[in-house]
Amino acid sequence: MHTPAHRPPPLTAPLLLDHQRERIRYLHYSRSTEDIYVYWCRAFIRFHGLRHPRDMGGPEIEAFLTWLADERQVASATHKQALSAFLFLYTNVLDVELPWVACIERPRVHRRLPVVLSREEVAAVLNLMTGELGLLARLHYGIGMRINEALQLRVKDVGGSMPAWS
Repeated sequence: MHTPAHRPPPLTAPLLLDHQRERIRYLHYSRSTEDIYVYWCRAFIRFHGLRHPRDMGGPEIEAFLTWLADERQVASATHKQALSAFLFLYTNVLDVELPWVACIERPRVHRRLPVVLSREEVAAVLNLMTGELGLLARLHYGIGMRINEALQLRVKDVGGSMPAWS
């Protein structure tokens, strides 16, 4: 819930998911966060037969999250992402108190050892890659940037002349 001093402007969009997009943009969340939050809220509404979220609460969210975990077998990070989307919807869009949120069971995180390639294995993979994808893979690996950052690169971002092996 928002305090009167920090109340965001009223929502003007006609539909609920547009309200959600409007509020996300007002709070300057990333476009990918906007898309995924809208995706999860649309899936939640469809899962419950197009009922309005204002008419649902903790039991319906828990049923959806249980379905995700049991039937779809999503990763715990995906489960948390969906829960975050619902929390945003209820607190920032519908302006609804969530006393039941502490009762929602969170998935257990299974820690796995990362699979790490040796230098020779990395070199073998990168040597098999040519052209733009090879350049992108080398750059991505060499500086440790995120995949989305690498995919949004432009020639002017890299600077200098293109290497002969591109």
